[in-house]
Amino acid sequence: MPRYDAALFDLLTALIDSWSLFNAIARSEESGLQWRKAYLRHAYATGAYVDYAQIARDSARDVGLPESLAEELVRRWDELSPWPEAREVLAQLGTRMRLGVVTNCSEALGRRAADLVGVPFAAVTTAERAGFYKPDPRTYRAALDALGTAPSRTLFVAGSPGDVGGASRAGMDVFWHNRRGLALPASSPRPLAEERSLRPLLEVTR
Repeated sequence: MPRYDAALFDLLTALIDSWSLFNAIARSEESGLQWRKAYLRHAYATGAYVDYAQIARDSARDVGLPESLAEELVRRWDELSPWPEAREVLAQLGTRMRLGVVTNCSEALGRRAADLVGVPFAAVTTAERAGFYKPDPRTYRAALDALGTAPSRTLFVAGSPGDVGGASRAGMDVFWHNRRGLALPASSPRPLAEERSLRPLLEVTR
């Protein structure tokens, strides 16, 4: 019997290279990196849903960038690209389990980003739909309900450190696709696995 019935993915970090778009809009890799890290801090500390663009504005301001970059981010949203192996890996996983995503953004932006991955998802859950930003447990529960699976039978694929603890506390095993080599807080639960690529998922889920 397979270990999991489903895999639930963070979208904008685990499946999609959102870092590159932030860098392009900020006009430098260093500025984009700082903006993206500030954005993650804001999103994971927000709680109840507020407008996604507001979080992008606040995080830009925090690192000394113009708040107007948030509107440019929304305008250029469809320039986001999946990680190179994402489509192939998910296409294989989709033949043996249900796939879903849960993402800290608006309903419209979340669905546009999910479409860019190029594989069908059984459920797309956004912070706007759930009413809360991750790591609020209600966001993960909404995603599990939409997917129709139990936490113990669902593997969560995290992209950022906040999701490792949040999904673990929601009862899921966590595979951390730590593409950018981010640090895990000392207080966080440890993931089942930590990798720089999505490819090891094919073995972890057997």
